[in-house]
Amino acid sequence: MSLRFLSFSTLGAGLLTVIISYSSSIAIVLQAAHAAGADSAQLHSWMWALGIGVGISTLLPSLLSKTPVVMAWSTPGAALLATSLGDYSYAEAIGFFLFASFLMTLVGLSRLFYHFSRWVPPHLAAAMLAGILVQFGMQLFNAAESNWVMVLLLLSTFFITRLFWPRLALVSALCVGVFYLLATQALHASALHWFPAIPVWQSPAWNLGGLLGVALPLFLVTLSAQNLPGVAMMQSYGYQPPISPLITTTGVVGLLLAPFGGFAFNLAAITAALCLNPDAHPDPKKRYHAAVWAGLFYLGCGLGGAALIQFFLAMPKPFIAAIAGLALIGTISQSFGQAFSEPAHRESALFAFLATASGISLFNIGSAFWGLLCGLIVHHLFRSANTPTQP
Repeated sequence: MSLRFLSFSTLGAGLLTVIISYSSSIAIVLQAAHAAGADSAQLHSWMWALGIGVGISTLLPSLLSKTPVVMAWSTPGAALLATSLGDYSYAEAIGFFLFASFLMTLVGLSRLFYHFSRWVPPHLAAAMLAGILVQFGMQLFNAAESNWVMVLLLLSTFFITRLFWPRLALVSALCVGVFYLLATQALHASALHWFPAIPVWQSPAWNLGGLLGVALPLFLVTLSAQNLPGVAMMQSYGYQPPISPLITTTGVVGLLLAPFGGFAFNLAAITAALCLNPDAHPDPKKRYHAAVWAGLFYLGCGLGGAALIQFFLAMPKPFIAAIAGLALIGTISQSFGQAFSEPAHRESALFAFLATASGISLFNIGSAFWGLLCGLIVHHLFRSANTPTQP
C-alpha cells in the first residue's frame, strides 16, 4: 500500500472499526450459526464469508470513489436468524440468505432505494441514528458497574490524549485498555492461537414458508434498519454516496457468499462513523484511507476467522461495551444536534428517536424501521395541521 495511506489516525480508525464490528456482534452471529445447525467447519466458513465479503465491499468502493464506504454484516439480521432458524435445515438457511440477497440486488438495480431515501427528512434520519447509537453511549457507563477502574482508565486516557493528539485519542484508549486486560489477566494472550478459516460450500434447499417467514423479514430488516441508517450516516458527514450501486453491491456480494454462510451485507452505520468523523482524518477527502484500512483488516480477519472466534469471546464484555461507547460519543452528539435543531421538527424527531431507542420489534422488523415510520407519521400530521387552508 502507498505511504500516503499510512497515518496513525486512519490506520487506528480502520482497526477500531473492525474490532468494534466483530466484538459487538460476533456472539449474535455465533448464535445464528448454531440455530442454523452449522457444525464447526461451517461455523468457520461463516466467519470467512463475512470477513471476506465485508472486506471486498468496503475496500473496492472506497478506492474507486475516494469516499469512506464502510460495509458490515446485518447484526439485526443475525438476531432475527438466531430466533428463526431452529425449525429449518442448514441448506434451507442458505436458501433464505440467497433469496434475501436477491431481493436486495433488485432494490439496488431498480433504484427504489434511492427514491425511498429521498422521502425521508434529514432530521428524522438523524433522530433514528441517535436512537440506534444512544444505547452504545449508555453502555460506556453501564460497564462501570462491573469494572469502574477500567472505565476510568479508558476515559482518562481518552481525554488526556485528546488534549494533545485528538486523532489518536481512541487508539490510545484501546491500547491502554488491552494492556490493562493483559496486566489483570482478564485476557490471556498465551491461550490464543492463529489458524486460517476454510470456506465450505453448501447448496441451497428451498422452503416456501421459510422464504416468507425468514428470508423476507431478513431482507426488510437489512434494508430498513441497516442500509437506511448507513446512507444517513454518510450524508450527515457531507458525503453523497452513489446509493443504488452500493445497495446493488451488497446484494451481489451476498449472492456470491451466501453458500458459504454470508447471510446479509449492508452499509454500516455505527462502525462507519469511526471512519467518517474528523478523528479519522481532519481532511474529509482523505478519510477514505481509514475505510481502506478497515477493508484490509476485514480481509485479514476473514482469512483468520476461526481464530477470531476465540479471540473476541476472550475479551470481557464490559471492555467492549466501554470502547464502543467511547468511540461513538462524538457521533451521538452530532445526531442529536441535527435531529433537534429545528423547533418545528422536534416532535417528529422525538417520536422517531424514542421508538428507535425502545428496541421494539414487530413482525420481525427492527425498531429503526418503526422509529422512522412513527417520525414520518407525526411529521406529516404536523405539516398538514400547520398548512394554511386556501380561501
